[in-house]
Amino acid sequence: MRRASVILILTALGACAKQQGGPSSTPPRFGFGRPATPEEIQAWDIAVSPDGRGLPPGRGTARQGMTVYQHQCAGCHGASGTEGPAERLVGRAPRTGFPFGRDPSLGRTIGNYWPYATTLYDYIHRAMPLNAPGSLQPDEVYSLVAYLLWRNEIVADTAVIDAQSLPRIVMPAHARFVLDNRRGGREIR
Repeated sequence: MRRASVILILTALGACAKQQGGPSSTPPRFGFGRPATPEEIQAWDIAVSPDGRGLPPGRGTARQGMTVYQHQCAGCHGASGTEGPAERLVGRAPRTGFPFGRDPSLGRTIGNYWPYATTLYDYIHRAMPLNAPGSLQPDEVYSLVAYLLWRNEIVADTAVIDAQSLPRIVMPAHARFVLDNRRGGREIR
């Protein structure tokens, strides 16, 4: 009985695919929605690359970031970034080796695991604060990045973070990641 049910379902799916022009055809429209305009697409095109492409104008310092952090982040990440209940943001230990692959109990923080400083800007800009993602202005995001990098002992408390300085910051774990240089299909180098 079970095999007959599977065959019946597969036959029905095949008939639907033929009726709609096969799996390679464009799916039917459902009568709602519209194509996105170029302006709408551009508004969502906010990716930031490791080399800094996509970073907007703006700037921030750790001192400015401390204020933004207390108002926007401390409720989830704790007063110093080491509490919770959300992910721990601050921490450089262990400073030798890179045991995260062998010991999942070790917390991965900005200071001991993230390979690119620009990823910090990208993530905060897109996803934070949790209750209003994408609501922070570029200066606020740069300030938060400066504050978090300072708290993780990566930059001085006087550092000014902007689109030119952020991509030049070398994160402590940068050399621990392997660049994905695959091209084409399933090959791995």
